[in-house]
Amino acid sequence: MRAGPKRQVTADPLDLSGLPPAGPERVAAFAREYLRVPKGTGAREPFRLRPWQLDIVARLYPATDRPRQGLVSLPRGNGKSGLAAVLALYALFADGVEGAQVLCVASDERQARIVFNACRRMIELDERLSERVQVYQDRIYCPLTDSELRPLPAEPAALQGWDPTLVIVDELHVVTREVYDAMLLASGKRDTSLVLAISTPGDSTDSVMWDLVTYGREHPEDRSFAFVEYAAPEGCDLDDEDAWAQANPALGDFLQLDAIRATLRTTREPAFRRYRLGQWVGQVDRWLPWGAWDPLADPDRVVADRERVVLAFDGSASGDSTALIGCTLDGYVWVEGLWQNPGDDRWRVPRTEVDEAVAAAFDRYDVLELACDPWGWRSELEQWASRHGERRVLEWNTAFAKRMAPATDRFYQAVVEQTITHDGDERLARHLGNAVAKSTPMGDLIVKDKKNSRRKIDAAVAAIVAHDRAMWHANRKSRKRVVSFK
Repeated sequence: MRAGPKRQVTADPLDLSGLPPAGPERVAAFAREYLRVPKGTGAREPFRLRPWQLDIVARLYPATDRPRQGLVSLPRGNGKSGLAAVLALYALFADGVEGAQVLCVASDERQARIVFNACRRMIELDERLSERVQVYQDRIYCPLTDSELRPLPAEPAALQGWDPTLVIVDELHVVTREVYDAMLLASGKRDTSLVLAISTPGDSTDSVMWDLVTYGREHPEDRSFAFVEYAAPEGCDLDDEDAWAQANPALGDFLQLDAIRATLRTTREPAFRRYRLGQWVGQVDRWLPWGAWDPLADPDRVVADRERVVLAFDGSASGDSTALIGCTLDGYVWVEGLWQNPGDDRWRVPRTEVDEAVAAAFDRYDVLELACDPWGWRSELEQWASRHGERRVLEWNTAFAKRMAPATDRFYQAVVEQTITHDGDERLARHLGNAVAKSTPMGDLIVKDKKNSRRKIDAAVAAIVAHDRAMWHANRKSRKRVVSFK
């Protein structure tokens, strides 16, 4: 790229009449005719889409009824950036759109420039393309159609004011919901537009990417949302090379088998499963084993009126969430109430609503005990004790490790040994997934991943307390009454 003023573009528009009229074949023909592999295996050779890449393109660029959103989940080393560059340049030159706006978005500008630089290099390698554009430090401009391609950081302010035809999001797992929503709201003004994320799996299910993965798995019929996922089978052995091949379509082509074998010997299991097998393993340091909670769901169960139960309460004032969790004496856990900050700094827990939920639970069930963390709610605790009986409302300080650590261990064992069930509430599952283990002399406690993390764990804390107290009541031996006759 030369510094200073750019030369005038005098070449005629590209003659694309020899390309197929529409659909994935047109994308493949454009790549083969005009684009060259920028680096690595096959560098400078025509970019020929592999069959698996063509399958992805067919989902994103069908001849009719194009999707508005797309997500491609793919392990590292399978050419995500190269494929993204092909699609970006196709949108810039060959999609038949006047004034096209192609945005490459990532967590920061450096990451966003990975795809941008691949595009720039592909243009340099073909004289027909290079003589029809002006390449600047921060954009590639095509005067013939008034179209441009730009790298942008994943910040809401940077995404305002655009009318994109294609947004490529690199590594969606580090992009926030606020940013993704900003991209969606910016697009959709054209007859055809696409917000496309190409990413490896994230390190937490508390993310917009996991929400989209879940939607894609559950709604394969939605033609407006193109979802492609390459991943090894759940539970496969780390050294299962057939599973490697299933997760990595480029294996044996431009992804080398011996490189993965070498990586396996020096990489921790969660990282290897995420980056090389395309599997979601939750947070690397998460407390519960990945995949252990969901199979224990029993959503059809209904806790009967007047059934003997224990409730646990973990409250907050504003920033965190407030949870009211129940547990039956046979270990069924459910969410009775959960109040969460929607992201508004002015939000406060609706204390009247919480009080009403506690009263309704006492009216419906035979509540043996309500165990409460007293922080910030002492006046309510006193009212509940007065209303429902001091022997049934118990203070439980969740910061007291001598009591909380054994309860945490018992909950963990119940999950691993599958002696606990639950209602399948996604919010509780998310809070449990957010929890990481902190070792103490008394045993493990659960904490947030970071001190000021937005990933809440309050429902998980309350579930641990509810389960522990329910098991205490279930195992409590009734005292034998001795009757004396004189």
